Amino acid sequence: QVHFVESGGGLVQPGGSLKLSCAASGFDFRSASMSWYRQAPGKERELVAAIRFDRRGTNYPTSVKGRFTISRDDFRNTVDLEMNSLQPEDTAVYYCNAGFYSALYDTWGQGTQVTVSS
Repeated sequence: QVHFVESGGGLVQPGGSLKLSCAASGFDFRSASMSWYRQAPGKERELVAAIRFDRRGTNYPTSVKGRFTISRDDFRNTVDLEMNSLQPEDTAVYYCNAGFYSALYDTWGQGTQVTVSS
């Protein structure tokens, strides 16, 4: 059974940093591209970062490029998202899933809340 557990969110001031982590299970992690998404209140869930299964490519939307960095650990089956220069518009619940351009699974974790506010 596919399972995602996200952690690391919190309250941070504008300009601050956070590192999120996601533990994945129930599928062949090493063969899967992995991605992070976020959903702000009243908005659709959007992709914010993705990394290929072989680490040979990453994918970021313009809104976060240069500020967010995705990484993976194939021994621990985890995918991290380092977020710098956070802004209030980054406030959202953050989720991970498999996939590079879109989510591979319909199953989602509980997410982790990121709030950027002074």
